[in-house]
Amino acid sequence: MKSQILKSISADQLGVGYSKFPVVDNVSVSLEPGALLVLIGTNGSGKSTILKTMAGLLRPIKGYLEILGQPTGMLPKRVAYLPQHPISTHTLPLRVHDVVAMGRFAHLGLFRRTSQHDQNIVIDAMKRTGIETQANEPIRDLSGGQQQRTHLAQVLTRQAEILLLDEPTAGLDINGRKLVAELIASERARGVTVVMATHELQDAENANTVMLLAQRVVSIGPPEVALRDEYLRECFGFTQPH
Repeated sequence: MKSQILKSISADQLGVGYSKFPVVDNVSVSLEPGALLVLIGTNGSGKSTILKTMAGLLRPIKGYLEILGQPTGMLPKRVAYLPQHPISTHTLPLRVHDVVAMGRFAHLGLFRRTSQHDQNIVIDAMKRTGIETQANEPIRDLSGGQQQRTHLAQVLTRQAEILLLDEPTAGLDINGRKLVAELIASERARGVTVVMATHELQDAENANTVMLLAQRVVSIGPPEVALRDEYLRECFGFTQPH
C-alpha cells in the first residue's frame, strides 16, 4: 500500500476576511511539496488576505485550512511570510545584516545566541539576493529595490518549508524580478512550497496553479487555463497580448 504524500497546504471551501466579513469565499486548493501557487488580482482582490490567513495572522472565517497537516500558525519555524509592506525599520539604525539576521529568531528563541552556522546562513542569504555589499549600511539609506532584496534575504534565512510571498517583486527592476524567479525556482527544487501574490501576469509562467481573484475566485488551474482571455477580461478588463 502506497503512503500518501503529506500536502503542504490544503484548503476546502475556505472563507477569508476580517471579523465575520469575508473578502474571498470558497477557496479550495491542494498543494504538494515543491509546488508554486500564484495569486493574481488587483489591489483589494483578496490576495494578501489569503496569505495572511495561511500565515496564521488571520483566522479562517469558515471552511478548512491546514498547513503541513497542522492548523495555521502552529509551525513558525517551518513557514516564512514576507508581507507586502514589511514592518518599517527606517526609524532604527539597523544595518542590512541586522535585518536579515532577524530571520533566524524563530529558530533561536529568546535566549540562544547566534552560532557560526546561523551567521553562515545569513551571509548566504545576502549573497543569494545580491545585497551582501550593503551588509553594513543602514537599511533606511537603501533604495526601495535594495530594501526589498534585504527583506527577501531575511525570509530565506528562515529555511522554511512554506514560503508565503506578498508582492516579492515590488520595487524591483527587470534584473530583480529575474532574481526572484531564480530564488523561487531554487527553493522549489529543495521541496519548498511557494505561494506568491502578484498583479503581474508574467510572474505566473512557472506556476503549477494560478488563482485569479477579484474578491472571489474567478478562475483556478494551470496558467494556460486560469489566465484565459475571458477570465482576464472579467478580472482586469483586458486580455493578454498575442
